[in-house]
Amino acid sequence: MKALLILWRRELALAWSGGGGPLLACGFFLCLTVLVPLAAGGDPAGLRPVAGGVAWLALALASTLSLERLFERDLEDGALDLIALGPVPLELVVIAKAKAQWLAVGVPLAVIAPIAAITLGLPPGQAPLIAFSALIGALGFALTGALGAALALGSKRGGLLIAVVVLPLFIPPVVFGAGALERAAGGLSPLPALALLSAWVLFAALVAPFAGAAAIRNAQG
Repeated sequence: MKALLILWRRELALAWSGGGGPLLACGFFLCLTVLVPLAAGGDPAGLRPVAGGVAWLALALASTLSLERLFERDLEDGALDLIALGPVPLELVVIAKAKAQWLAVGVPLAVIAPIAAITLGLPPGQAPLIAFSALIGALGFALTGALGAALALGSKRGGLLIAVVVLPLFIPPVVFGAGALERAAGGLSPLPALALLSAWVLFAALVAPFAGAAAIRNAQG
């Protein structure tokens, strides 16, 4: 347990400091949500029906920016070999990295998500729902992203491969998250969409550690 805690603290420090930490992802997220209204003409009536979907799409894209260095830097400097030989199973290593990614990138994105979504035309009263759903979705993005980063280990164009792997897996949370906002805007309960979003995150939490650990072993072999 102590070794796992030390590993998690290391990963959190690296995720927070490496490559600008959350600043790059948050800056990209805000820039994208600013550019979309400009490209659409800035008409609030035209933006409002798609505001939830655009916000979630921006959240998904911003979550992919720092995934390439999740495992690759450890592979390059030999730290991954030492971690694999340590007392912490690789499955827990994947979870520790995903959790650190979520805290360093996903949580800041969830904090600014209401601001971006309201800018796109969603009512301010939906701010708590936007933040809560983004917090859940960001955890799923981190878990799935860790799997994609593990599968791309050793690739010459890892960033492109990660995007190809994870973006199709990001489709369900984008649909469920945007659906929750749409239902709330229509006066319906967002709980069914949030339940589907939570179920997807749970599925990712069950699959990503084992598949990611297998991908790491394959890359080391």
